[in-house]
Amino acid sequence: MTAQPKISREIHPSEYSEIFNRLRQEPAISMQNSVGNSRPEPTLDEAREDLARAIGEVAHSLFAKKYGPMVATVTKTTAEAVLKDLEKNAYRAKNDATLIAQELIDRAITKNRGKKK
Repeated sequence: MTAQPKISREIHPSEYSEIFNRLRQEPAISMQNSVGNSRPEPTLDEAREDLARAIGEVAHSLFAKKYGPMVATVTKTTAEAVLKDLEKNAYRAKNDATLIAQELIDRAITKNRGKKK
């Protein structure tokens, strides 16, 4: 059995209808941002810069005393370069995987046609 929450005061039935009317008048809650108030989605370059800046700030807070104040700048630049390389490698890997899958499918179809003849 679940415990029922205790209500501090009794609600009169007329108050229920008032609450329901107010709920009907309010706009529905949406997971998507409204068009007028939302900021546009960041581009890939902006997202990469933000991530690199955050990595640089973390590195600065952890290693500035030991390695000096330039650790954030060096880390940010390195992080941006690594992220760009990862994007290029992911794009190449996707294309390679597509070619391999296409080749395997072509071989499987050709092999099956050769057996039927």
